[in-house]
This record gives sequence, C-alpha cells and structure tokens, in this order.
Amino acid sequence: MRSPLRLFILFLLLSATAWTAQAESFQIDTLKPWQGTQVRFRDQVSMFVFRPEKPNGLSVVVCPGGSYFWLDQSTEGTEVGEWLSRHGITAFVLFYRTAGAAEFIWNTRIVFKGKRHPDMITDGQRALQWAWENADKYHIDRDKIGMMGFSAGGHLVMSCACFHTTNFLQAAGIQTEACLRPAFVAPVYPVVTMRKPYVHKRSQRGLLGNFRRNDKKMQDSLSLERHIPSDCPPVFLINCVDDPVVDYHNSVLLDSALTEKRIPHLYLQYARGKHGFGVSDYFGSPECRQWRAEFLRWLQGIYPDRPLD
Repeated sequence: MRSPLRLFILFLLLSATAWTAQAESFQIDTLKPWQGTQVRFRDQVSMFVFRPEKPNGLSVVVCPGGSYFWLDQSTEGTEVGEWLSRHGITAFVLFYRTAGAAEFIWNTRIVFKGKRHPDMITDGQRALQWAWENADKYHIDRDKIGMMGFSAGGHLVMSCACFHTTNFLQAAGIQTEACLRPAFVAPVYPVVTMRKPYVHKRSQRGLLGNFRRNDKKMQDSLSLERHIPSDCPPVFLINCVDDPVVDYHNSVLLDSALTEKRIPHLYLQYARGKHGFGVSDYFGSPECRQWRAEFLRWLQGIYPDRPLD
C-alpha cells in the first residue's frame, strides 16, 4: 500500500506532466508591432501571438480592459490567448497604448499630449494589419480575423468594427492593403457610450483626456451606439446586470443599435457576475462563466467547418 507521502509526490508529478503538456500545446511569439516606425510611445505597444499546435485558420485580436488607463494583462489578456489557442484559434494579444497611471493620478495631459484617441484604435488597426499581412506565417485565413475585447477593450474592438472605413494607420505613416474590418467582434462587458447617463467616466477620461472629455462632439463621435455601420461584422455581446463598474445599459444600448441596423449578433445578459472576470475559473459567477462555451458555440455556427475542440 502506498504511503500518503508517495501518493502526494505522484500527484505532483502527474500535475506537472499535465501542465507541461498543456503548455506545449501552443507557442508564443513576442513582438513590437510599431518597431521601425516613428509612432509616439511605440515601445510601449506589445503583441503576443499564441500559436496553437493545430491551427484551424481562425484568429482573434485580443484587447484587455483597464479604463484606457492601464491593462488587465492576465485575466483579460494572456489567459485569453491561452484559452483560445487550446481551441485551435490563433490569438494576437495586444497591449495597446493607454493613458497610464501617472495621467490617472496627476492629470499630466493638461500640459502634455500624452496617449489618447486615436492612439488606441490605431494600435487596434495595426494588430489587424499585422495579422492580415502575416497570415501565411501563422496559418490563418485573412478573411477570418476577429477581435475580442473586455470593458474598455470592448469599446476598442467595437470601434474597430464601427470605423473600419477610416484608415487611422495613414496618419502614422503606414501604407497597407490589409483589410481593417474584423470578421467578427466579441465585446465582453464593454464600455459603449461616452454620453450620460451611462458613460463610464474613467474610460471617457482615459480615452479623450481632461479637456476633450467634455466636448459633446467628441462624446458623440465615440458613442458607438450612434455609429453602427450597415456592414458591421457579426457581434457576440455579453455582460452582467449587477456590473458595478460599467453600467449594464451600455450593452443594452449596443444591442438595440445592432438590432435596429439588423446586424447579426448574439446578446447574452447574465444576472450575476459583476465585472472583470475575463476567462477566469474563479472570478464572476458560475452563470457568467458560461460565456466561453457560448462564444465557441456561436463561432462554430459562423464557421461550421472549423474544429474548435
């Protein structure tokens, strides 16, 4: 009969073996998408490419949240890349430019320009361009590059969907033939509006700065419920009614706008789960954590020939 100590050691060995096998099921490339350009704060932008062992041709640009001031790099970033890659989806996890903690504390953009719109959406388009131009290298289909974003990152990916006909890369001196329209978008508990009464004020300030945040034209121009194009890509939308950070009516506004424009979409509204749970197995609620399986089911409906197991 084996002793408890030997059983415990065996358990650790088996766990380590399982973790190693999982870790080896994908590779990670790290890159600086603005390297070699003159883009401001280019060194602060990073992208991590999670390459599944058996890519199915689908890919997703992942944009973490953080009120446009910082980024949740783990639960809404790298862990999302790992989860997607386990289902054969190549993930481009983008750490885009944000206003920064110093701006949050000291309002430094009163004196300096800092990072603000359109820096964030320009980074989003750069990620789409990079994925499109390197499709052969990563074994992905150019017409199946989607985006997924959380909280303020949800606003970013929907902005890329709403304003895909505006090439923000040109102002950065980038010429490209890449398609800047994502094939699909998945905003998760997203910031949507920049107007009262449902605006998330911290994201508004992070995106626009202290002066422009009170400019009603700027507010309207980035309130996404007002700018859904007729060719908006399919949308997978989720949030929780008990969200204490971003008022759940943000998603209600987006759902209504998508419905009015007859854009194919799925809106899942959960009663409990709050905010910031990402792909965690612990945060949120058992109810809201179902969103991952629902997303894969939704994606499978769009691309039935792509294995997601």
